[in-house]
Amino acid sequence: MIAMDILVGYILQIGVILCAIFLVAGLLWSWLVTGSPGLHYSLTGSNLFQFWLSDIRQLRAGHLQPELLVNIGIALLMMTPYVRVLVSTIYFAFAERNLKYTFFTGFVFAVLTYSLFLR
Repeated sequence: MIAMDILVGYILQIGVILCAIFLVAGLLWSWLVTGSPGLHYSLTGSNLFQFWLSDIRQLRAGHLQPELLVNIGIALLMMTPYVRVLVSTIYFAFAERNLKYTFFTGFVFAVLTYSLFLR
């Protein structure tokens, strides 16, 4: 069985690397197209779920733009700690069978779920 600290480290590392790849790709693409290194747009949606729905609609409509890559990078960055807490909750519940840590991480997971998706 993999140690919890190693598992969390991999989750955080992969999340940040993927985020950076999408952000850099989107910014470089925008720079190549516009000649300006920045993006000028506002984020749509009031929570992460609406943010994703907006991006999915753009993809389905075939509007692949630099802003979409940046949005994916932002969404990945926001989801990284969420996945980390989810995995921690599952780990404490089933691998460690530690009720106290399961409760605490479950509470943090519930708060993150509310703030990212329901608020």
